[in-house]
Amino acid sequence: SIHTKTPIIDLIKARYPATLKLAFLSLVTGLSIGIPLGIYAALKAGHWQDLVVTLVSVRLSAMPAFWLGPILMLVFAVWLGWLPVSGMDSNTSIILPALTLGFGLSAILTRMTRTSLLEVLNDDYIRTARAKGLTESTVIIRHALRAALLPIITIVGLQMGSLLAGTVITETIFSWDGIGRLLVESIEKRDYPVTQACVLVVALSYVLVNLFTDILYRFADPRVR
Repeated sequence: SIHTKTPIIDLIKARYPATLKLAFLSLVTGLSIGIPLGIYAALKAGHWQDLVVTLVSVRLSAMPAFWLGPILMLVFAVWLGWLPVSGMDSNTSIILPALTLGFGLSAILTRMTRTSLLEVLNDDYIRTARAKGLTESTVIIRHALRAALLPIITIVGLQMGSLLAGTVITETIFSWDGIGRLLVESIEKRDYPVTQACVLVVALSYVLVNLFTDILYRFADPRVR
């Protein structure tokens, strides 16, 4: 590093675990909200519940992180005082940035899960499973959802690549010392070797996540084998 005279590999090692932690918690948040809501919307297709879930997911996906982050910060940190405003001093400091990223991911997953399920719910093998007397939850989870997994895995892989690449805006807003904030700092200080290293890490993250996604395809769909 031109600015700190520190080996770049040490800077990456110090910052990347924070990005990993934030990315995985955001992914868990998005999956926990998005997939159940998508299933619910698909089962209630054409009803008011489906309309409400769709409208909420569209609204959430339209909210950029630089707007949603400060709103969550204002409500939960400033007004209610439940969570820290920013930084990494507390174990609860990760909640707001994870929610900021998780809400956006959940909105995408909700619509994708709904669309994928609707494509398979009327297939012959689903009707056969119901005719055999299987419970509705078994039909949805073990048969319909499994058949609808491929597009969901694709979306999760793309979003996880973005998260591991360092969510620049979110990390900057919440002063989260991850790879995204390191990239911003290096650009501000014109520390070009660090900037190049961060970009390389970003590219490598995308490649590795896409590779892992392709491997998951083999387990999710036997036809890929």
